[in-house]
Amino acid sequence: MILVIGGSPRKLGRTQALSNHIATTLTQLGAEVEYVNLAIAKLPIYDGSLEQDQLPEVMHWRALALRADAFFVVTPDYHNGMSGALKNAIDFLGGSHFRRKPSAIAALAGGGKGGINALNNLRLVLRGVYSLVLPDQVVVDKHQVNDQFQIIDPLIAQRVDGLAAELVEICSLMAVNRSGT
Repeated sequence: MILVIGGSPRKLGRTQALSNHIATTLTQLGAEVEYVNLAIAKLPIYDGSLEQDQLPEVMHWRALALRADAFFVVTPDYHNGMSGALKNAIDFLGGSHFRRKPSAIAALAGGGKGGINALNNLRLVLRGVYSLVLPDQVVVDKHQVNDQFQIIDPLIAQRVDGLAAELVEICSLMAVNRSGT
């Protein structure tokens, strides 16, 4: 199962539009997909306490991440970094959730040269929890998504779809390697 994480604290927006596009593409490629919109997940602010470990939303989040074979993580660019909601969600997880699992990453930027630093930030954090972050990544600028929250730039859609296909291919290769066939 590939877990698509919409890392924006907004319920509706370009980040969720890109996340939905990715989930649809992965499904069309034959992958089993789960999608988490962090605006709806309602995780508390991580404080490392044992009490938080027992919260139903935290237990569900951790179980879902543990069940995932791979991740496609999408973040808005907030001041050259990933969203606080996404960093908070990752803080609830650890190496047992990400070790030996590939992750693809994408960012939504306000325009210009945004997004790259957010992806560098996200890549560093995912490496810190032992995810195998794919070398390719995608930045989508706000003018490449319309008011109906659809990707309107065919070249960007092609890049996003290509990265999704690469993630599915890596998952297949890793599954074959694990099974020994």
